[in-house]
This record gives sequence, C-alpha cells and structure tokens, in this order.
Amino acid sequence: MAAAAGEQQGREYLERYKIPELLHNLSALLLYHRPERPREFLIHALERMKFAKLTDVEYPYLVDESNLDAMFEMLDTASQGYITLVQYKGALKTLGLSTQDLPYEEDATITLETFKKEVKKLLQESWAIYQS
Repeated sequence: MAAAAGEQQGREYLERYKIPELLHNLSALLLYHRPERPREFLIHALERMKFAKLTDVEYPYLVDESNLDAMFEMLDTASQGYITLVQYKGALKTLGLSTQDLPYEEDATITLETFKKEVKKLLQESWAIYQS
C-alpha cells in the first residue's frame, strides 16, 4: 500500500510541474533539430526557456515564421488567402497545440496573419506553463 501511495505522489508531482509536457516538448525539439550533441542542445534549450521566462523573449519553438508560411500555403491550396476552421484545427493538432476554446465560429475563415499570430500565441502558452 505504501508503494501505491508513493506512486500516486510521484504522479501528482509530475503533473503539478508539467514534467510529461516538458519532456514531450524537449523530445520534439530534439527530433526536429537532431543535434550532434543532444545533451548540450537540451541544456541550451532549458537555459533559453529560463531566459524566456525571465525576460519575455520567445521560447524555443519547433517552427519559425517560414515554417508557418509554408504550412498555411499547403493548407490554402486554392490560394484564396484564408483557410477554414477545420484546416486551422488540423494544423494546431499537427503542432501538438490545443484546439479547445478557440474564439471562432464554425464557418470562420483564418487569414495568414491570424494563423501566424494565433499559432505563435499558442506556442508561447504551451511553453509558458512550466514552473521554475
């Protein structure tokens, strides 16, 4: 019974400090960049996270501006200048971001500018959840 209580305490600890999410994001960064020195890369990523939290600069993301442009272009196959909410939600899921509580109606269209702004905001929020 003591082992079960210890296991539960361990789970609560991991959840409180968002450790599974942190490890998931760090693993995704590793797989995306595939650095020659993974340990140094992870240390640098954690240092950047700490610096970002202290100074309000951007967190280490998997995607940059050009990646978002390319993703939007792939979704906007007819070059209409917008994508549907369904496409937007699919892109968010692909990036591992939440699609809950989006402020759009089902028939909304999302422009490139909105897409980039909102994805960056959601990425920022996904990294900012980690406590020191």
